[in-house]
Amino acid sequence: MRISLFLLVFCAFIKVQAQDDFSAVFNNINTEVQRNSKAYINLKNATESIGHRLTGSANGEKAEEYAYKLLASYGYDVKFQPFEVESWSRLTNETKIGGNKDSLIKITSVTLAHSPVKANVIAEMVDLGNGLEEDYKRDAGNVKGKIALVFLGVLPGSPEGTPTLHRSEKAAIAAQYGASGIVIINGVKGGVLLTGTASVTGKLITIPAVCIGLENGMRIKEKLKNQKQFASLNMTNFSGVIKARNVIATLKGTDLPNEKIVVGGHLDSWDLATGAIDNGIGSFAIIDMARTYKTLKLENKRTVEFVLFMGEEQGLLGSKAYVEAAKHLNTLDQIKFMLNYDMTNDPKGFATSRIEMKDLFASWGSQIAKIDTGFKNMFYSGAWLHSDHQPFMLQGIPIGGGTGGNLPNNSGPYYHSDGDVFKLVDEQELKNTVRYSAMLVYGLANTPVLPVERQSEGVIKDFLKENNLEIPLKIAGEWRW
Repeated sequence: MRISLFLLVFCAFIKVQAQDDFSAVFNNINTEVQRNSKAYINLKNATESIGHRLTGSANGEKAEEYAYKLLASYGYDVKFQPFEVESWSRLTNETKIGGNKDSLIKITSVTLAHSPVKANVIAEMVDLGNGLEEDYKRDAGNVKGKIALVFLGVLPGSPEGTPTLHRSEKAAIAAQYGASGIVIINGVKGGVLLTGTASVTGKLITIPAVCIGLENGMRIKEKLKNQKQFASLNMTNFSGVIKARNVIATLKGTDLPNEKIVVGGHLDSWDLATGAIDNGIGSFAIIDMARTYKTLKLENKRTVEFVLFMGEEQGLLGSKAYVEAAKHLNTLDQIKFMLNYDMTNDPKGFATSRIEMKDLFASWGSQIAKIDTGFKNMFYSGAWLHSDHQPFMLQGIPIGGGTGGNLPNNSGPYYHSDGDVFKLVDEQELKNTVRYSAMLVYGLANTPVLPVERQSEGVIKDFLKENNLEIPLKIAGEWRW
């Protein structure tokens, strides 16, 4: 009996493995992308003809149209998914800092998104270190009415295991403890200024927030050890409700058309540069995955949706709108997996929120590694926030993407800055993102059985706690338990 049972299990295993031998298709994908990928030239054309892709701007609208036309030209049924956003853009900004209120010195800075429409604050500064809640508690309430100075990431020399919070979460804590403004020090050498949202909700915050360069910030920190420092934050910004559009291209499944694999990434960028890295390399890789599928006339058991989200930089607005629309239509259960490509470059393996996917990912990865030994078949399982996978993950939908790759040409320090330009893009590494990811999409869309289901409310709660996401989600007002 035991031998018979073993044979049954073994035969079933062999059958599944045989069904998941996608080597022939993977080889075709590899050849097509290596020879004919359009991701690099399409991204180059977009950066040159459009510029930045700020949601709600004229450039943002041009980007939506550009992506729509590209996907339609490949033969897709493409649609816009409109949604309303509270558009924000900077107008004027002046930051002054010094030891005397009457003789402040102008400091180069950039306004962080969703700062008030108008602000003119002059107040004493207080060094809040990493900007964590424990830093404010340790300060015994002395920040009230003052301007908080905090480090963007984790200060060198901080205790091991010090949490890293998003700039928006640090701004929310500062406002909660009564600060009248917040100055965030970027951690990149050379005076690089970083923009981004300081709002956990995508709506206006109550205090002005600016980013200053590392060298200026560390000098101010040193001065605060021995003498008072004051800051003047004077700014005007625009905010108003406008419409933006996600772009969705659908490839209908043959056998399981009501089961859906969503392949998404954000098309929008900030306005300081052209967003070539954040997130041109992700969104234009997705467009080229879609092109590859049509060129090879690939069919899938499950439906695949290639989705370009807008509004990610202002608070995941496009992906939240997508999930809300699915909830309204009662179709969330149809989404079996969501892959997110945000600054993904030259992946060496696959990441997912669900450890149950390890064997399947490893199986497909081994087939890819035979095609190209540069793919190391790495695997990561866990949970993370602050990109378009988040709204899906919070609904219990399995998420994933590429892992293990490095950004090209030391471009990491220039994300969200005026240095995020096309010359940083590496053509072959972008091709690698397209071909490995298209293979992953094919596997998810065609494996007979996915070993994961949408999590229930209780399981989601425990899962997020296990991954240390309860505190940041509470700060963001997204902890519903």
